[in-house]
Amino acid sequence: MSLYQIRTLAASATAIALVLSACAAPAATPIAPATTAPAEPTAAPAPAEPASGIVTREYAGSKLTLASQTDQFIEAFRALIPKFEELSGIDVTLDELGYVDLRQKATADFVGKTANYDLITVDIVWSGEYGQNKWTVDLTPLIERDKAQLALDDILPVMWTLGKWGDGQWAYPLAGYANILNYRTDLFAEAGVSVPKTLTELQEVAAKLTQPEKNVWGIGLLGAKGPAVAQDFMAYVQQYGSSLLDKDGKPAIDTEANLKALEGFKALFNAAPPDATGWWWGDRNDAFSSGKIAMMLNWSTAIKNHKNPDLNPFADKIETAFSPLGAEAGKYGFGGWGIGINADSKNKEAAWMFIKWITSPEVQKEWVDNNGSPIRRSTLTDPELVKKYPWFPILLESFEKGDGDYRPREPWYSKMEDVIGSEVNAYLVGQIDAKTALANMQKAALDIIK
Repeated sequence: MSLYQIRTLAASATAIALVLSACAAPAATPIAPATTAPAEPTAAPAPAEPASGIVTREYAGSKLTLASQTDQFIEAFRALIPKFEELSGIDVTLDELGYVDLRQKATADFVGKTANYDLITVDIVWSGEYGQNKWTVDLTPLIERDKAQLALDDILPVMWTLGKWGDGQWAYPLAGYANILNYRTDLFAEAGVSVPKTLTELQEVAAKLTQPEKNVWGIGLLGAKGPAVAQDFMAYVQQYGSSLLDKDGKPAIDTEANLKALEGFKALFNAAPPDATGWWWGDRNDAFSSGKIAMMLNWSTAIKNHKNPDLNPFADKIETAFSPLGAEAGKYGFGGWGIGINADSKNKEAAWMFIKWITSPEVQKEWVDNNGSPIRRSTLTDPELVKKYPWFPILLESFEKGDGDYRPREPWYSKMEDVIGSEVNAYLVGQIDAKTALANMQKAALDIIK
């Protein structure tokens, strides 16, 4: 049996989730809170079993190194990699990296053509940059060649945005994230409010839940300068129904709609802890687990841990609902991670074998049981899993109506995200006004894409 190595490197900023946020107005007659449940989904036919022989020992003795973000799915990699090693005879080293470290080290590996990594987890917003530079392999030919093994119809359509750019597929779907609402049923009942379905309801409910004298606040938000607040603001823009691009894909940031969205985003901070303007992902999750906030709009990756009594003392009081949307929004925010093959890897076929196996229908059950996020309809409708994870129907509908494009999957977006994070934070802390923040973002966007 081959060796399984895990090298844990320092993580600068762990990206656990993106949040959604929202805006204001009184709710109707209060009713007892309840999870907003979708209509019972029609179970899809079980996908055709992939052809046998995904994993062979053709590449036994080879070595692969996987650079992975330390999101929850890292636990699934730790659990499943030894099984792949035993089946294939391939040694896999897992390099666990925080968000900033992963981006920096992967980019250095690509630019230097050092091929230290064979496989890389790819944030949805990196796919344009990776594709334009051809840093990862376009998987389209491999997908076509091996489609009989892949049960492609079972992968939800929005999942392909996790690695799609132009005509290429620069990463394969690995972990799909839905923006959803997690909330405390006891605090909702105490305040006499119901689950908000719109942005105006969200603002009112958040205000009613806020009890500074008890150190309990209505909502948790990410406000820290950088990708944290940028991701939260972009989620709010998506929920509002606006965009940073016009119909031709050109920057259209300094608009009336985005002004209202930015002002609505800041208004929610009135119901958030005072230090939320400095919060990163972990800060918000810690606040929810400690009972400091009554609800948070968050990526679906957090649900399982928050409903675990060993990790959250309020686990039996936490429920999940759809994200509230504005009148112009018809879709739910979608994000997550793909997995790509380094274009300079000397072990591309072995790496592709690993991707096919880890994302196969058979392995997906173990994947989600070990904190991985689903990508397949059959996983989300599996009766055994739905019983174990009763929020799966909400995820399924959120994915079916998912918007994987609200953060532009363009090569320039990574740079633009830094600008958004700086300008929005400056507005939140009172250094500039909303119009100035949007004007600065618009100018920067035009300069970046020249």
